[in-house]
Amino acid sequence: MKRYLLSSLFTLICILSAYAHPLSGLLDRIDPGASKRFLVEIKKDADGLDYFELSQRGQKPLIRANNTVNAAVGLNWYLKYYCGIHLSWNQMKAALPTFLPVINTPERHETDLTLRYDFNYCTFSYSMPFWDWKRWETEIDWMALHGINMPLAAVGTECIWRNMLLRLGYSEEYIGKFIPGPAFLAWWEMNNLEGWGGPLPLNWYVQQESLQKQIVKRMKEYGMHPVLPGYSGMCPSQAQVEKKDALSSDTSLETDESAQSSIQLWNGFTRPGVLYPGDKRFDEWARLYYEEATRLFGKADYYSMDPFHEAKNLPEDLNIGEAGREIMRTMKQYGNPNAKWVLQGWSENPRDEMIAAIEPGDLLILDLFSECRPQYGAPNSVWYRPNGYGQHDWLFCLLENFGANVGMHGRMDQLLNNYYNARLHFSTHMKGWGFTMEGSETNPVMYELLSELPWRTERLTKEQWVKQYVAARYGNSSQSLVQAWQLLANGIYNCPQGNNQQGPSESIFCSRPSLDSYQASSWSKMTNYYDPNSTLQAAIAMLSLADEMKGNDNYEYDLVDVCRQAIADRGRVVFHQLVADFKSFDRESFKRHKNEFLDLLLSQDSLLATRSEFCVGRWIEEAKSVAQTDEEARLYEWNARVQITTWGNRYCADTGKLRDYAHKEWNGLLRDFYYPRWQHYLQILEDELDGKLPVLPIGNSSQLKNAQDNPALTVDWYAMEEPWTLQRNPYDSKPVGNAIEVAKRIMSKLFVLPS
Repeated sequence: MKRYLLSSLFTLICILSAYAHPLSGLLDRIDPGASKRFLVEIKKDADGLDYFELSQRGQKPLIRANNTVNAAVGLNWYLKYYCGIHLSWNQMKAALPTFLPVINTPERHETDLTLRYDFNYCTFSYSMPFWDWKRWETEIDWMALHGINMPLAAVGTECIWRNMLLRLGYSEEYIGKFIPGPAFLAWWEMNNLEGWGGPLPLNWYVQQESLQKQIVKRMKEYGMHPVLPGYSGMCPSQAQVEKKDALSSDTSLETDESAQSSIQLWNGFTRPGVLYPGDKRFDEWARLYYEEATRLFGKADYYSMDPFHEAKNLPEDLNIGEAGREIMRTMKQYGNPNAKWVLQGWSENPRDEMIAAIEPGDLLILDLFSECRPQYGAPNSVWYRPNGYGQHDWLFCLLENFGANVGMHGRMDQLLNNYYNARLHFSTHMKGWGFTMEGSETNPVMYELLSELPWRTERLTKEQWVKQYVAARYGNSSQSLVQAWQLLANGIYNCPQGNNQQGPSESIFCSRPSLDSYQASSWSKMTNYYDPNSTLQAAIAMLSLADEMKGNDNYEYDLVDVCRQAIADRGRVVFHQLVADFKSFDRESFKRHKNEFLDLLLSQDSLLATRSEFCVGRWIEEAKSVAQTDEEARLYEWNARVQITTWGNRYCADTGKLRDYAHKEWNGLLRDFYYPRWQHYLQILEDELDGKLPVLPIGNSSQLKNAQDNPALTVDWYAMEEPWTLQRNPYDSKPVGNAIEVAKRIMSKLFVLPS
């Protein structure tokens, strides 16, 4: 009897602790009342390891871990591999089984990779510039479930800067010309541009300060360590060239021609200035920055700074090592003496002189593109660093996405091989891993794979893991689903070593039209690496289970995504056929392929309307929902529209090559932005074939000298594109049509499907 009472008392304590535990809120947000159905214990490991354990106590699963985040990982593991419930960006709620599966054999997972980072600065502008607290709360839950314990927390950085500049005597008008609009804050924070898309309304600062306080509070409740942006010398470009006695309360800016020459450009945008070590203002600005950051959002254990990011033509007399020491000194003196500096390993950064100047233990480097171009010392990388990061700690990171472009993409074998190689040969200073995507909410399979690897002792192949992923994601391990995912895992999700493209193979639909159209953005480096028929075969395999899988949200999201990809891949094939038709002067074949190409584009638009994740209306509505006045709504909508199309003004879009960098295969955008471009261009070519216009010369024709005057080469694309950015026409933000029914209808129309 005594033993029974003790056991009951212990169970009661566990139940009460579950109610009080931060994980209870997460459970109830997944499924109201779910917190009453689990037991959670937080218990430190004797060896200090990060771990989680799954076991059974009575009728309830027991999740034990050394901290809250690891307990959330354990919960996620249980939901996936016991319940067949996969919580993902497209679906963070679930109806738990009436009877939770019993854990018959306790299991334990542990890792020594204790630091787990999330976000790229770009993510805050490409994916989340207009998120509210409800959306952020969901994202923080997602982070906890995937083990993140040191996320970048960049929301509200502009509030710190505004307060600091006001204290320095600058006017609101001046500040408005320095801090950019909401869709471009990331590149200002990375010292790439200033002012574009602004000025920010005062309401914005109030909203973002409040939002960041909620974000940081929740992160800390989970036991996470928010990484706050620090100060590395940035200043308004005009402040850099002021004469020493010009900085005063009247903000008069007295400059001379030699000083103005120090202003640098980034793809056509004026870059912010930089106060270098030795400038008497550096210490003052750093002090004020950290005072405001601490007052608003508290002290941080980690501060993120990337001086000289993508910067060329640095001053010849700049001592990079001394600059690093000064940044570190002010961070510790005015921020937190125990804080570490988080720095991106990207391209030439961090420069060797800076690495050598900083004491080991003070720097934590994010190896930003570990799945493709690692810099930690791997000899087969195009960004090979013979000495890696020296004696500094670093994190193995998955970049995966550039520009928040839509498209299936991954490097499964490369990710696995690089990860296991790093663990085997570079483990001394590898302290964790991170997600460093420019845009989120795409390709969840890749983030799932990396987040699981540190908790698994066995070495996996992608084929083994994909079978488990299918069962977890759909709660169904049907052979057709496995077949579909094996096709994807061996094709589009297996970009090979040697292919250094940045993110997904870009859709031809999103490319500015020409006979040489290939990629949409200027820097994608894309190269064909998979058979386009493989995505069609995967779509067919998934469609074969459509009736059985109705109502399964993950299935419906993936079905739309893989069908979207199959249509895009077919579009590229048809485009090359119509180009060959034009060059061959085959009028009838050209018209047939032209109509097929445009039909594919519009069909994709209709398909994507069935999922809000693929609707431009959701993006625009998010932007407008932040506004408190019509003037604000107009500014925010313009920011949202410009970023995903021209990106900048005419010069920055065309000469700076930023246009279409953040292109999207989205419903509404395909129909109203990309379709008119292609329709206009293909009609020109058709008119040329029909003798209504001079024919564009091909090859080494003697007419090539006049080719520059041909209508097909003289389209003013920016003039066609800019009007869409200025419009305010509404778009659906909610799904239109049933995903499965529309997918079946469209795919049957476009392709010959097996009966």
